[in-house]
Amino acid sequence: MQKTFSTAEEKERALLVVVLTKKGESKNRKCDEITRLALSTDLEVDKIFSQTIKEFNKATVIGSGKVEEIKDYLRNNPVDLIVIDYKLTGSQIRNLSTLFGVRVIDRVGLILDIFAKNAKTNEAKLQVRLAQNIYNLPKLADLKGSNGRFGGAGVGMRGPGESKLELDRRKLEKEIDNLKKDIQKIKERREINRRERNKNQIKKIALVGYTNAGKSSLLNTLTKENVYTEDKYFATLDTTSRKIFLGDQIALITDTVGFISDLPHELVDAFASTLEEAKDADLILHIVDPTATSLTDDKELYYLESMRITNEVLDKIGATKNRLVVFNKVDLLDHNFIIGENQIGVSAKTKEGIDKLKEEIKKLLN
Repeated sequence: MQKTFSTAEEKERALLVVVLTKKGESKNRKCDEITRLALSTDLEVDKIFSQTIKEFNKATVIGSGKVEEIKDYLRNNPVDLIVIDYKLTGSQIRNLSTLFGVRVIDRVGLILDIFAKNAKTNEAKLQVRLAQNIYNLPKLADLKGSNGRFGGAGVGMRGPGESKLELDRRKLEKEIDNLKKDIQKIKERREINRRERNKNQIKKIALVGYTNAGKSSLLNTLTKENVYTEDKYFATLDTTSRKIFLGDQIALITDTVGFISDLPHELVDAFASTLEEAKDADLILHIVDPTATSLTDDKELYYLESMRITNEVLDKIGATKNRLVVFNKVDLLDHNFIIGENQIGVSAKTKEGIDKLKEEIKKLLN
């Protein structure tokens, strides 16, 4: 792919490498997703390479031919960073950094960087910090050996807020223990709040879905609030709860962290207390963006795969089966889009279908 995507000037320039390992994987979808992830952390995407892996290379994941192709490109097109769309070991990161002469991060590192950049509350920062530390711990020796050559700053090397990533094993292990204790305290406070809500018999609704599906925008429309939104992956990480008025009934609606394919287990574990909001809900609104993306051709498969991934995570955490699929942005759809059973179409922007959605929510809660 030759197209260059950029969000701003004077940003780190990145080369992306998409790795296809599963039968039937969509190259378009994977290129689209890793590009949007890169743009969400303010990288300027210079070029995208891709390779279907048939014979796995333990040292570099990608084959020697692809390595040489990328090295040849870099001779005349220097970049600041290479992102491999695959989970790498520390030695693989080190090997690729040495071969390319440039800093290398993997898919997990990129997602963690977005989370670090967007963590605003103390709880979110603790959760992201824990996820980063768990991710870095087995890679310490290799991270020191490779990233030190290319500087300790930039995408993939920053912590939440103004803090820097700690690369000392003893300090890291101690910090992990302390973070787990702090997050456990938060979890206990959440449990107390849940018990209080249960005493008051307030029904609970959780908004879940793929990142950037429009959950926060829909929360604002349903509750007439002004929660922060932005057209980027994982723009909002903090759990936000608001009251929703359903005629003579009041419920509590909570926005949760978005999902994505191959969501790093480090993040799933760290955000377990947040995901429990979905597990504890009386009703789950599964928000889906069915609109076409400008970066991919397989439009229908794109949103269907997003739905499958979200349902997979919900099933894994034991979330309620009382779910309603809410297709957002229907104002941008053509008339051939079919909305099936236990599904509803709305537009958070134009408020189309919102009254009907509230009626359906009330019915499903009773």
